[in-house]
Amino acid sequence: MLLGLMPARQQKQPQPNPSSPEKVNPVFCKSICKFIVSIYLRQLMEDSYRHRGLRKRLVQTVKDKGINDEAVLAALMKVPRHFFFDNAFLEHAYQDKAFPIGQGQTISQPYTVAFQTMLLKVKPGSKILEIGTGSGYQACILLELGAKVFTIEYNKVLYEQTRKFLPEIGYRPVFKYGDGSLGWPLHAPYDGIVVTAGAPVVPQTLKEQLTIGGMLVIPIGNTERQRMVKITRLDETEFKTEAFDHFAFVPLLGKEGWRK
Repeated sequence: MLLGLMPARQQKQPQPNPSSPEKVNPVFCKSICKFIVSIYLRQLMEDSYRHRGLRKRLVQTVKDKGINDEAVLAALMKVPRHFFFDNAFLEHAYQDKAFPIGQGQTISQPYTVAFQTMLLKVKPGSKILEIGTGSGYQACILLELGAKVFTIEYNKVLYEQTRKFLPEIGYRPVFKYGDGSLGWPLHAPYDGIVVTAGAPVVPQTLKEQLTIGGMLVIPIGNTERQRMVKITRLDETEFKTEAFDHFAFVPLLGKEGWRK
């Protein structure tokens, strides 16, 4: 008698449980997130023909107002100012005006940035201390001129934002969070110090951190209006002071500035 072959017993396949999500490879997820962020940043940081055209018009406006340093004008042309603005405010990026960046601070008017930079007479290799990092726009202009830039920000939120943002767009000054009115003795002396906030008086500490022949550019006055002042160190004890036009800056906070 022939015995029939018994069919092999099929193993029951586990059914997916719709109530329990599948595990996702964390490395894969991280890679996808980085890819999406990189695409977003490339779109956000596009420097198109239109942007360059708007920037060229802005540079001409600044030149017409009296900025005649060709190196400074070329630096303004190189730095995409719209990178520092939300896309919704693109039309403001290339107007010659200051604009709020949060935390009670502003990105400086391009003319003001150019004027202060021109007074500093920056050369390639100059060691420059910036007091008031803010958005980082001024630091980028200085870096485009070939300076080695040290920059201090008093506001912790702005410091963290700008410290992360500038390297993403290719600019790498040396950052510090702290009281800019006291300067940064660790890296002194400096060929130039630029203060991007209004002070009640000239901080003596900053003058002492200049090299012989070094220049300090700082707005001095009340909290509403200041006169731009340039101080040149002639020797160990003697300084030359020059005064220029009036401007309006946010207050310089700190031990040798305005108190909170």
